[in-house]
Amino acid sequence: MRLINQIPARPLVVLLAALPFVAVFIAYAIGSDIRLEANPQDKLLPAPSTIAETAQRLFTEPDRRSKEILLWKDTFASLTRLLGGVGISAALSLMIGLAIGLLPYSRSAFSSFIAVLSMVPPLALLPILFIVFGLGETSKIVLIVIGITPFMTRDLAQRVLEIPQEQIVKAQTLGASSGVIALRVALPQVLPRLISNVRLSLGSAWLFLIAAEAVASNVGLGYRIFLVRRYLAMDVILTYVIWITLLAFVIDWLLKTLSRKAFPWMEAGL
Repeated sequence: MRLINQIPARPLVVLLAALPFVAVFIAYAIGSDIRLEANPQDKLLPAPSTIAETAQRLFTEPDRRSKEILLWKDTFASLTRLLGGVGISAALSLMIGLAIGLLPYSRSAFSSFIAVLSMVPPLALLPILFIVFGLGETSKIVLIVIGITPFMTRDLAQRVLEIPQEQIVKAQTLGASSGVIALRVALPQVLPRLISNVRLSLGSAWLFLIAAEAVASNVGLGYRIFLVRRYLAMDVILTYVIWITLLAFVIDWLLKTLSRKAFPWMEAGL
């Protein structure tokens, strides 16, 4: 039997999925052990036990000055910015994507502009955003919006253009207006792609958020990472990196579950 036709059983799927993580953990543990054996004061690769102890302290012990648990405070601030930026991007890309895909006038007016905007490096605009919007929350959210909206818009517009023309013609024959066609014909077929786009854009959104927090912020996951780097506190940095990765995984899993529950017909068609 050819390899492309061999489907692993469920237990093997779980094992194969866990294998890369186990390999990375073992490689890190070996590298850490080698460095610490050569220099017990080495801070570059702290032992896994040290990271576990640091994580327990960060999650449970309040700061001596503020009396707050900084990790949870940073998490709330970063998630508020991330979800705000991604939510605004999703709404804008959906509206503009539908307009470009369905309306020839909108396609002529905005398609080239969105294409050019998607080529601008968002991080290059960061100083401009700080000058225009200040160092508060607005500039960080705007950076996320500028960073991921053009890509999502172009993909959604393309998805609308791929809708069979027969569906549009039949809807018009039945007397549907442009608004009804957008809501009853195009929207149900675009929403699954919107969720997929949000999932694909989360990595970029986190990148822009952490960059903005590192440059100008006094709270947030990215701010804390760049704050402690001057002390070479790798145990804290790695704890925050693992926590950010876990948050991203949970958000992605929630979006995937939402797509599966809301659009079962999409899953069946794959």
